[in-house]
Amino acid sequence: MNNDKNIIARIEAMLFASGEPVEAVKLAELLELDIESVTKMLAHLADLYEEKNSGLRLVRMDGKYQLCTREEYADDVRALLEVRKNTPLSQAAFEVLAIVAYNKSVTKSFIEQIRGVDCSGSIANLVQKGLIEEKGRLDLPGRPLVYGTTDRFLRCFSLNSLDDLPDLPSVEESEKMARDNGQTSLFEDEKSSVEEDVNDDE
Repeated sequence: MNNDKNIIARIEAMLFASGEPVEAVKLAELLELDIESVTKMLAHLADLYEEKNSGLRLVRMDGKYQLCTREEYADDVRALLEVRKNTPLSQAAFEVLAIVAYNKSVTKSFIEQIRGVDCSGSIANLVQKGLIEEKGRLDLPGRPLVYGTTDRFLRCFSLNSLDDLPDLPSVEESEKMARDNGQTSLFEDEKSSVEEDVNDDE
């Protein structure tokens, strides 16, 4: 039983971290369990949320599972997201934004591979601010979402198109520019000016 609780906790952690619907077969593969066992554990997890009257619920959509907030708390969640929407961008968010802009269309895993850390929060923040958006899904296992910049991004950066983005400096040039300006990141110069544009456009 303790082992089952541990596996259910692992499933919960994976669903929470994903932020997107996950196929039961994918969970079974990662946990090295049969699909029937995983499906039963998912049903048990859903029951636990119901029994505790939790603010979360586990929903099933076409063989995929996702953690969602309950409808009765929608106003509270919406209020929180509105507050978050109006907060200035962090350095991490600016770096994610640059990766999306210079690569035109990327997946979450691609961004995280470049930055070396989880970027779920930064991506969600940029989507809420209308600077990036979902552009579709790749025809690959798991059907990962593809993100790209929006027209609002172009307005904030005074660009006609992504082709107008400045050329990226070499690694050596980047490091020298950051040192000369006493910065830890080249994105810091952009931060102050774009924050004003983003907040003015709210």
